[in-house]
Amino acid sequence: MAIESKVYVWKGKDPKKNKKLKGEMEATDIRMVEGYVKKRGLLDAEIKEKPKDLFANIALFQPKVTPKDVIVFCRQFSTMIDAGLPIIQCLDILSTQAENPTFRKILKDIKVSVEGGGTLAESMKKYPAQFDDLFANMIAAGEVGGILDTILRRLSEHLEKAAKLKSKVKSAMMYPVITIVVAVVVVMVIMVFVIPVFQEMFAGLGGQLPGLTQMVVNMSNFVKGNVLYIIGGGGGALFAFKKFYKTEKGHIIVDDLTLKIPVMGMLIRKIAVAKFTRTMGTMLQSGVSILDALDIVAKTAGHKTVEATIYEVRSEISEGRTMADPLLESGVFPSMVCSMISVGEATGALDIMLGKIADFYDDEVDEAVDGMTEMIEPMMMVFLGGIIGTLVIAMYLPIFSMAGAV
Repeated sequence: MAIESKVYVWKGKDPKKNKKLKGEMEATDIRMVEGYVKKRGLLDAEIKEKPKDLFANIALFQPKVTPKDVIVFCRQFSTMIDAGLPIIQCLDILSTQAENPTFRKILKDIKVSVEGGGTLAESMKKYPAQFDDLFANMIAAGEVGGILDTILRRLSEHLEKAAKLKSKVKSAMMYPVITIVVAVVVVMVIMVFVIPVFQEMFAGLGGQLPGLTQMVVNMSNFVKGNVLYIIGGGGGALFAFKKFYKTEKGHIIVDDLTLKIPVMGMLIRKIAVAKFTRTMGTMLQSGVSILDALDIVAKTAGHKTVEATIYEVRSEISEGRTMADPLLESGVFPSMVCSMISVGEATGALDIMLGKIADFYDDEVDEAVDGMTEMIEPMMMVFLGGIIGTLVIAMYLPIFSMAGAV
């Protein structure tokens, strides 16, 4: 029977640096922690068992495992394997050192599973949210080929580039989203609180209001009288869209339409190409067969149109065709990409060629995101300025009319 370990909290004074230190350590006995503290030469040391977290078993209150956690894990695991440490010892050290308590628990479970006779890949498959099909299959290839350290290093590089790409796209999209939200809030505030004040002032003056002013006043009355319905309708429309997008048919329709959006569609296409070639190249380099690699890449594509294309390519390859021709026929992948893949197939260096395409399209995505950001910024300024300017002009038109009459 395994001895249960506990988490201890320690603190003490470092005489060399003349400052107080504190930390946590997992151990089966308090004497292990005492030995650790003594080894560090700390004075006035205090050690006590860490109180149990009441929410430890409630997933909602536990921190999520981030891509950074997995990337750091891959880097450290690769270094340890390369240094000749056994897998179980590596997992023991990594599970103890992991800062994220959720990830720490997952690594402990994987270690127990491996100790029980399971392979590392099989143990990781139990946690698909942290280790997807791509990850697990590459680990399996590394175990079979005896190149686990190399596979882990490739995985960390792949995850780093994927995370960087995702972060850049997210940051590019934040600006227009925030601008539109601010514009809607500002317009709602003006409609509900500001324009009624002008309306009362105009009513006291008498006479007929200019057409633009009357239109804005009518809109203000409508918004003020139906503000709850407008908010509810907006929320309902968003909820309905999410529900529709979760359906298979809805997901396909929306994803297909995104590729046809001006500017944005081209960016999405470049992102899809970069992700496909990077993932495919990494898997082929790791020794995964082309059909298995295509199956996994399709599942992790994140875009239904691209996923359908990859499955079609897989079907064509299983019947004896090359990869390049069905990719070109799909119309989703640019002809230049298909030509480079064709060269890679002909020369027997498809994995290397896919890596070069991925590097090229990573740069293309960077340029496209920067260009889109530069283009969206003035467009949003004109959009927001146009709305606010129209409302201001509408409110001052009657005043200008009266000044002209005088």
